[in-house]
Amino acid sequence: MNPAPQQKPGNKLAVIAIGGNSLIRDKHHLKVEDQYREITKTVRHIVEIIKAGYEVVITHGNGPQVGFILRRSEIAFAHEGLHFVPLESCVADTQGAIGYQIQQALRNEMKKHGISKQAVTVITQVRVDRDDPGFTTPTKPIGAFYDEVQASALEKKNPDWVMVQDAGRGFRRVVASPMPKEIVEMDTITHLVDTGFCVISGGGGGIPVIEAPDGSLQGVGAVIDKDFASALMARNLKADLLIISTGVERVCLNFGKENETPLSAITAAEARTYLDQGHFEAGSMLPKIKAILWFLEHGGQKAIITRPEQLKQAIAGQSGTHIKK
Repeated sequence: MNPAPQQKPGNKLAVIAIGGNSLIRDKHHLKVEDQYREITKTVRHIVEIIKAGYEVVITHGNGPQVGFILRRSEIAFAHEGLHFVPLESCVADTQGAIGYQIQQALRNEMKKHGISKQAVTVITQVRVDRDDPGFTTPTKPIGAFYDEVQASALEKKNPDWVMVQDAGRGFRRVVASPMPKEIVEMDTITHLVDTGFCVISGGGGGIPVIEAPDGSLQGVGAVIDKDFASALMARNLKADLLIISTGVERVCLNFGKENETPLSAITAAEARTYLDQGHFEAGSMLPKIKAILWFLEHGGQKAIITRPEQLKQAIAGQSGTHIKK
């Protein structure tokens, strides 16, 4: 039996959301081993946050990884007649697999720095409303990027699929993305954090479940937005800081244009104004800004958006986009 963590929890808590796409360097590095190498890089920067005095809860995306599982399932059905993997089971599979890699990498990196803490992964269910409008209007991108010809062919082959242009990066499948209402394992996560564990939870936004009149839970085919689930996690834990890591150092106005302007520090009111002006694209920065505003409007005090490799500088105020009430 493993010993309990020897290091007592600190006074500050950060919820750190890692994007699923950030775990994949490029289309030439899609293997599990490639993903683990990217995770080890990110974990080095997370350990710097732990060294700075923060307890951490790590969440992560899973869009590409769920896409891989669905594609394998499709091929296995076509060639061997094997059953398809339900979408909610794909989310559960990625929670275990990605959680395992983060947990192992985090344990190894902390050991290098003499940090006497343990990491643990919690397979996390998140309750959603069965009447959520997301079920009638799918918006959540999952899986790989395709060109227009490939996307058209996939829609013909899979009539229930919806393919959309994703922030100029290509076409992706979109699925229902209901709002998270309750993290089922919240009491367990809270206890582990209070005990001093580094917790990996809420992977892929959580496994979406609906509640029956008798209180029983049932999985549902959807993908909860990772950033909103992370914001709910941070709210429930009363975290001091919500960090959303992404592919850019700072949020920008007029992104990709000649008058692109990076933002270092803004208020929630300013972020709301920029959002209303249409500066943030769906499938890219828009859900991150919305999730942070949701966090700040429900008790949160501060959030940061930045690249994983800038985490240490970001918490020192030297990098990233800082958003406060």
